Amino acid sequence: MKKIYIFGAVAIAAASLTSCDDFLNDNRYPESVQTSNPAYWSNPSNVQGQCNYFYETFSGYGNGSGGGEFYFPGLNDNQTSATGGNQLAPWKNINVPTSSSSWDNPYKHIRRANLIIEGVEGSTLTDADKQNFTAIARLIRGFQYYQLVRCYGDVPLIKKALQPTDREELFGPRTDRNIVMDYALEDLSFAVENIAAQNSKNAFSKDLAAAMKSEVCLFEGSYARYHQKNEERAKKYFQEVVACSEPLVKAYPIGENYQAIYNSYLKELSANNEIIFMKEYEKDVFMHPTCDYTSSSTPISGITKDAFDAYLFKDGKPLALTSEDKSDAGTVNEDKTIDISAILAVRDGRLAQTIDDVVYYTGATYQRPNSMKMTSVTGYGVKKYVNPEMSYEYTTTIWNYTCAPLYWGALVGLNYAEAKAELGTLTNDDLDLTINKMFARADLPAQTVAGLSAMNDPANNMGVSSLLWEIRRCRRCELIYDKDLRYWDLIRWHQLELLDSKKHPNITLGANVSVLPEGSQPTNVGGYMDASGAQTRVFSEREYLFPIPSGQIALNDALTQNDGWK
Repeated sequence: MKKIYIFGAVAIAAASLTSCDDFLNDNRYPESVQTSNPAYWSNPSNVQGQCNYFYETFSGYGNGSGGGEFYFPGLNDNQTSATGGNQLAPWKNINVPTSSSSWDNPYKHIRRANLIIEGVEGSTLTDADKQNFTAIARLIRGFQYYQLVRCYGDVPLIKKALQPTDREELFGPRTDRNIVMDYALEDLSFAVENIAAQNSKNAFSKDLAAAMKSEVCLFEGSYARYHQKNEERAKKYFQEVVACSEPLVKAYPIGENYQAIYNSYLKELSANNEIIFMKEYEKDVFMHPTCDYTSSSTPISGITKDAFDAYLFKDGKPLALTSEDKSDAGTVNEDKTIDISAILAVRDGRLAQTIDDVVYYTGATYQRPNSMKMTSVTGYGVKKYVNPEMSYEYTTTIWNYTCAPLYWGALVGLNYAEAKAELGTLTNDDLDLTINKMFARADLPAQTVAGLSAMNDPANNMGVSSLLWEIRRCRRCELIYDKDLRYWDLIRWHQLELLDSKKHPNITLGANVSVLPEGSQPTNVGGYMDASGAQTRVFSEREYLFPIPSGQIALNDALTQNDGWK
């Protein structure tokens, strides 16, 4: 029989611990971390303090010197190389790890949520406080189960704060993913109904809960349709997306300034009507490195040719169908950088707000005001997150203090439009409320459902309708570099095969450098920068699920490994 070295995260390996008591003492005390003292839970400030730990689940632009969930995740077809290097980003897992934060951290937050739920239930708090704190805890618990399921599929479902005597739950098997996700939906729905605050850009609220529920249900509806072929389940979850998203789209209207969502300081982003929830940064108090890493001498992980080609032209047509000038070659500057301002002028306006109007690379650097000399592994820079008012903060790690959007109008609007299209109920009024507002600020013509349905872009390689393809295109361009969304979108759509660089070479290529004189061109394939680092990334079906950490299986015989992992 295995010793019980598990407590905080269902089954966390604790090789250095000598006894269960030592583990409990280390993890239950001091009270600032966890406590089971009834008097503790009867103090609203104490419970609020416990809930405040949940803010750690939102990494935003990063915490201090650590990278966040914008720009840094490089496993997608939008970025060619890993951050800070000239190599193709590998799959999320190469081998079975002994332990993983993707497994441990959600269960730690789930345990805290269960402690809060149980603690306030037996407390002397007012009914209103009990309801609010329970709703916050259930919001996080539901969202953490979603994050576990999208990584691992079936996972142990733990509904209470486990004690060492709870051997059946401690050493239990994985629970069917559908059961776990239905449980998560119950938690999220409870949160939407019962969190006290209706809205708040920097605290837990009903509107935040609805936005998080929108994200979770869109994933599950897509997974049910494209992985499980379960139409009843898919419709149920898509309908949940519509129900929780529609009020948000109206309450947080999509504004006119795309880049302001990403490069604003605290005062400005707090006043932005499109923001539902944000991560605050403040000069000399709490800062991040995202602007530094996209403005410094560290090689920039630029967008791919595949992503560049996805942007529509000013006539609202894709590359294969446009009547605009399709050239992507640019003109050579004296310093051997390439001016692409004319190319960007005839494209979706979001592209010019995402990348620089100059192609730069090793041997031909570019320098923004107040920044260092920069190179990009694809030739394309990243200016999306940079505020032009910055001075030395550009190039000083952890001195960036623009604030990060976490949930906002366009993000929820894209969820809403996609879910309605999947249900076959998307209308022109829905487009006017969502996609067309994004097109307006991108200087693109408004579209109709009939127009998008008849677009029929030859580049559509996902086997979906023209309407869905165009909505997915808008999502890709609107949310490029954001929150690792592209990777998880490809997961839920059952399209992860698009990250196979052998089958899809455009995901390893960058800017057109054929206009440079021979002998001065960076490494290229057919005139386009090659940022693969002579590496390839080959897809296999096992990539749809992470491997269960071997340390967990060693502790619990009932856990089984995901297919394809040994």
